Amino acid sequence: MTILDIKNLSKNYQEIEAVQGVSFTVEAGEIVGLLGPNGAGKTTIISMILGILEPSGGSIEIMGRTMAADAEEICRNINFSAVYTHVPSNLSVLQNLKIFGMLYDIPDLSGKIEALLAEFDLVQFRNTKAGFLSSGEMARLNLAKSLINEPKLLLLDEPTASLDPAIAGDVREKIRSYTQQTGAAVVWTSHNMKEIENMCTRVLFLSRGRILLAGDPRTLPRKNGKNDLEELFIAVAREPLSINN
Repeated sequence: MTILDIKNLSKNYQEIEAVQGVSFTVEAGEIVGLLGPNGAGKTTIISMILGILEPSGGSIEIMGRTMAADAEEICRNINFSAVYTHVPSNLSVLQNLKIFGMLYDIPDLSGKIEALLAEFDLVQFRNTKAGFLSSGEMARLNLAKSLINEPKLLLLDEPTASLDPAIAGDVREKIRSYTQQTGAAVVWTSHNMKEIENMCTRVLFLSRGRILLAGDPRTLPRKNGKNDLEELFIAVAREPLSINN
């Protein structure tokens, strides 16, 4: 089942073409990496999928629906997480999950929150204000928040950036487990190529707002004369025209 279907997507800021003719799909249970140097258009694409930015052209369908026609239904089925996102620091972990859960009108919200607290090892922090959490604890809270509505489409923008290896590994396993159990689709941006290679079934390389390359992260580098994904990433960032040719 196709969860996300993007066709000929574009975004212009006056004379700047931030995204140009981007098309791709993400199937149920698939984790797709959206890669590229800073300024390639990754965050702009995620912002358009979330409905934060309006596309200049093209279309975005989520489970066969569009934001223009079915925004409420789409919002029930998507969520977003990034290591840099913030929750109200003066509210406790429990209060934060309650507030975000109420936005989705979740049945048995208390039961759902208790399950998330246990799954993400946050039970002992339930009454701790978010401002007093460590970076790892905050990462777990952000991820728990993003799963509170059991999204069919999960958008992750650098979800493990700046986390120590043990915590980053735990976050990755939580995401992998969620997709395996629910069949959710995931779009994942990262500059950590080892992480992408480990997590993603397919990658899309963006450069200057266009998709330059797409394929299996384990075989794509060799097909383009590179030893690994990191080497390919560097080549795309430095010499996109030569890669495209």
